[in-house]
Amino acid sequence: MRPAPTPPALPPGHAAGQTWRSMMAEAFDEACLAAQEGEIPIGAALFDAKGELLARARNRNISLCDPSAHAEILCLREAGAMLRNHRLTGSVLAVTLEPCLMCVGALLHARVAGILFAAADPKAGALTSNLDGANLPFANHRPWVIQGVLAEDCSALLKRFFLARRK
Repeated sequence: MRPAPTPPALPPGHAAGQTWRSMMAEAFDEACLAAQEGEIPIGAALFDAKGELLARARNRNISLCDPSAHAEILCLREAGAMLRNHRLTGSVLAVTLEPCLMCVGALLHARVAGILFAAADPKAGALTSNLDGANLPFANHRPWVIQGVLAEDCSALLKRFFLARRK
């Protein structure tokens, strides 16, 4: 089994001012919108190999009555439809919370090059917390993974959201 590739030092499109933080900021904006809509505040943004934004999405499980309407899945659907391709080779996904097993599977099938996530998810995370999803021995694709970019902001948003719901 070959390990997941080492993440690049600079993001795609860094010459155009793209940084890991600016990529995650796109996802964070979506998470904030999700919170305003009463959805669990998770956002995602997908970028092509040059660092251009392909798609942005937020969790819509509640409003769409769809357990698969996670931000990551909706991003992949939007980008795939736009590019008219189920393979999103070379792309990078920024997401505010560590992806779950369903989302990791979809990201592997889409062949994303890299996954950038903010906050770890000790309950359901499938990239580092509970499973090494980027290095599954049976998978034929291994994306690189970077974690912790804007983690404090993303974690705080989730905590505020759930505290408010419990009141």
